[in-house]
Amino acid sequence: MKTLIILRGWQSSKGKWQEVKENIESDEIEVIIPDLPGFKPETELEKPWNLDDYTEWLKDFSQDREKFFLLGHSFGGRVGIKFAVKYPQKLYGLVLVSAAGVKKEPRVSSKILGWGAKMVRTLKIEEMPETKGLWQIFRKLFYRYILRKTDYLEVSGFLKDTIKNILKEDLTPLLKEIKVPVLILWGEKDKITPLSDATLMKKEIKFSELQILKNIGHTPHLENPELLAQKVKEFLI
Repeated sequence: MKTLIILRGWQSSKGKWQEVKENIESDEIEVIIPDLPGFKPETELEKPWNLDDYTEWLKDFSQDREKFFLLGHSFGGRVGIKFAVKYPQKLYGLVLVSAAGVKKEPRVSSKILGWGAKMVRTLKIEEMPETKGLWQIFRKLFYRYILRKTDYLEVSGFLKDTIKNILKEDLTPLLKEIKVPVLILWGEKDKITPLSDATLMKKEIKFSELQILKNIGHTPHLENPELLAQKVKEFLI
């Protein structure tokens, strides 16, 4: 029996992948969707993690399986890329679905706002009672509309430093080191991980195929789970 392990996006839930799992699973294919460490009380981190920690966790989690297929969506794609480079002998193949990991130079507007945010912290404006509320509003708008990253706002504890560690690592240099077959599935209208990331991955990963999903954004597992499952099954078979 073939095994497919699905690594979800940052703070995504197992239930959101249930339809995909049901459409792939059969007598020939086993689908496993593990809980990534850090997102439930029972898997709370005892220190900040980085991408290597998640990669080693996956190696330990899969130790009773000689080889398997791996699917990584968004943040899960980061783990998938690094795992494929470090442990190619464990994989039959890798599926990257709107995978994160390509780091871009910040726009001029982002740099200016970043400098402004640094000055605010230096002057401790966010601690002043008369400006604290306004700063919190600005902070949310900055992450949502300028950086387009809201994950940082939605975590606490060690996950705050963990996501900082994750986001600062650029996986682009590792792409050419991937030697296993790779299927790249990408939403045509993805605004979180743009289509340019997919074309870069296709160019850099030697044994890769890119399929663009029409009229779909960053969450194909929710927008069209049947189509996503069909594409994945074709790759597994």
